[in-house]
Amino acid sequence: MPESDPDIDSLLRGTAAVYTREELERKLAASRKSGNPLRVKLGLDPSSPDIHLGHTVVLGLMRRFQDLGHVAVLIIGDYTARIGDPTGKSKTRPMLTEQEIDANAQTYLEQATRVLDPDPSRLEVRRNSEWLSKLSFADTIRLASHMTVARMLERDTFEKRYKAGQPISVHEFLYPIMQGWDSVCINADIELGGTDQTFNNLIGRDFQIANDQPPQIVITMPILRGLDGHEKMSKSLGNYIGVTENPDEMFGKTMSIPDSLMAEWFTLCTTVDADDVAVLCDSEKTHPRQAKERLGRIIVERFYGLDAADHAAREFASRFREGNLPSDLETRQYASNSATILDLMREVGFAASNSEARRLVSQGAVSINDEKIDDAAHAVSITAEGIILRVGKRRVCRIVRG
Repeated sequence: MPESDPDIDSLLRGTAAVYTREELERKLAASRKSGNPLRVKLGLDPSSPDIHLGHTVVLGLMRRFQDLGHVAVLIIGDYTARIGDPTGKSKTRPMLTEQEIDANAQTYLEQATRVLDPDPSRLEVRRNSEWLSKLSFADTIRLASHMTVARMLERDTFEKRYKAGQPISVHEFLYPIMQGWDSVCINADIELGGTDQTFNNLIGRDFQIANDQPPQIVITMPILRGLDGHEKMSKSLGNYIGVTENPDEMFGKTMSIPDSLMAEWFTLCTTVDADDVAVLCDSEKTHPRQAKERLGRIIVERFYGLDAADHAAREFASRFREGNLPSDLETRQYASNSATILDLMREVGFAASNSEARRLVSQGAVSINDEKIDDAAHAVSITAEGIILRVGKRRVCRIVRG
């Protein structure tokens, strides 16, 4: 049963927009009076296998609704993923295979429940293939009749591509229609999403009204900027923290963010009080390093617990303030007694490709035995005693001849 008198400002912490707050307050009041929990929808397309910290911004809001006694309805978009959300995309996305979608959906669910309460009374997991796969062509035409091309072109993604003369496939127009139909099929009271999902989520309200359902409240969250402090957090941009990354990597990446990002991350990724955030992000009151240490501890503790957060902080201090090697330094074997620096970086997983490895070398991020490597063609001799390869501030391992 929903709890009484929620603090609406705490519930809506960090939100970008609510359509509308007055409707939300009425729904919350009616829910408390009736004892019937609200159904809070969030759709995630399993277009990649991992969830990063940016995804947890909306998941965290969903968890706050769960904690108030409401039901989180997590929709795994296994059917919409066949199209791919065109939001923010300058070209048509490739369609995924069913096998790719199924594999990604499994990891999405496992990772999402690191934030959400997995109690079946508080979490309902659905796949939108349940209803979308049953639509006939006539059903699809009927749904499409509720939308006009003019309205579709109001969406900035389509508008920019149309004006630039870039192709827009007809099937991309179906994506917001399918997402809107999801809301009707699960009878959503509230839909959550990033600000980039505003158009899609508002379509759900229209479809509910057209099908004699009360329109859902739409609540949007800001898009979390990644480690670079400019672009949105994205795995493809490499500026992300994955929720399954090890605690040391998670803490180290947090310590690397620009000072200008701290207020945003404290607000969207933690529950630290706004007054405390103001003090932490004021360099005259708190040293930025201390503020980042607290931020890093909170993020690691969220996913791994207090002991792991303490260990990650100590390990970071030992490695980067005192110049020590990590206590759990990994040792890798290499079959040959020599290799190019590019091959070596790819072999140990410190670069996904030669181009990425070259970029890291050009940035001065690569060293062997603490000597910086500035030539991408550099040949490395590997001894039986081993060499120490460092890439950036956090990636380090010993490589021995195997």
